[in-house]
Amino acid sequence: MRKIKWIKNNLPKTADANLPLLSMEEVAHARNFHRTIPGYKPTPLAHLTHMAEYLGLQDICVKDESYRFGLNAFKVLGGSYAIAKYIAQQTGRDISELDFNTLTSDALRKEFGQATFFTATDGNHGRGVAWAANRLGQKAVVFMPKGSTINRLNHILAENAEASIEEVNYDDCVRMAAAAAAKTENGVVIQDTAWKGYEEIPSWIMQGYGSMSMEAGEQLWQLGINRPTHVFVQAGVGSLAGSVQGYFANLYPDDPPIVCVVEADTAACLYKGAVAGDGEEHNVKGDMPTIMAGLACGEPNTTSWDILKNHVSVFAAAPDWVSARAMRMLAAPIKGDPQVTSGESGAVGFGVLCEIMTNPDYADLKEALQLDEHSSVLLFSTEGDTDPERYKEIVWGGRDYLDE
Repeated sequence: MRKIKWIKNNLPKTADANLPLLSMEEVAHARNFHRTIPGYKPTPLAHLTHMAEYLGLQDICVKDESYRFGLNAFKVLGGSYAIAKYIAQQTGRDISELDFNTLTSDALRKEFGQATFFTATDGNHGRGVAWAANRLGQKAVVFMPKGSTINRLNHILAENAEASIEEVNYDDCVRMAAAAAAKTENGVVIQDTAWKGYEEIPSWIMQGYGSMSMEAGEQLWQLGINRPTHVFVQAGVGSLAGSVQGYFANLYPDDPPIVCVVEADTAACLYKGAVAGDGEEHNVKGDMPTIMAGLACGEPNTTSWDILKNHVSVFAAAPDWVSARAMRMLAAPIKGDPQVTSGESGAVGFGVLCEIMTNPDYADLKEALQLDEHSSVLLFSTEGDTDPERYKEIVWGGRDYLDE
């Protein structure tokens, strides 16, 4: 059985030029936009008081994104805001002038025209982009990597998007989306990763994700938790992790929480970069078999990487069984705690936390993170059962990993 790998962050620091992207003001713009979308409401923050006591912690709070706009995942926050920001830019407006009703109006559609938004996804991001484009009268084209499930493909097709599962990995699908957009009139890449020359739209996506963090901060205060001492957040390319890390570093500049970033061990590009220790991006290539499809990304978001290496405390890489066990624990919690339906990519942070607190093999990691009975831990379950059959295989059937 593969073990969790981890390393303390000893990366060289930079000028931290990207941290202001997740300022309170910037995230508030995104939150104000999301509030105008019909059906918006903050997703629940599950307070697992009995689980915290069992694990020897003060508090465990899990942000449950299975309730987000009926889409069962948080990703729509980023895609919808990036599309709105793009339309605002193209029509010479500030985002504060473009609420959802204005965006969907005939007058604005006539002024802006029609664009085709291209993206790559394992499912959740592409579904969010397709959902937003569909409601705004725009087009979406989605490329999915091999191993993507038909169920997730069908969710995207149901939003009137063009979508296909390709015989390449996620990072190559990103390149396919960029190439197709370049050949299409009014083609735009809406991708949740950044590379040299493509940083603006990914930064908007990260800001869109910030709505989730802002909600969580408010909900913690409502529970009487002044600040989380620790945040566990999962990473694929690192856009979510950079958004969460950036927001809480800005929210608590004088006393930031200790942050642990968790990846799937077969796609752990951030962990690989932390091990290298030179501050550069280090890619993972080839097939990346994991049940955590949303984390099967081998090339870091350059914008997010800069934030993470300046602020994260520990980078960890977890095998599939860690996430599978966490899915089952969240689905069948200790009596009195709320249930969380957490998908494969959503549960892994909680799985790592549980291992740290119950397995003596990780005593040194527990010490490095300063976890104890006074710790209040915030986690993000970023998806529910986005593929119900696979969820049942894992939670009901006991499946722990993909057959290789």
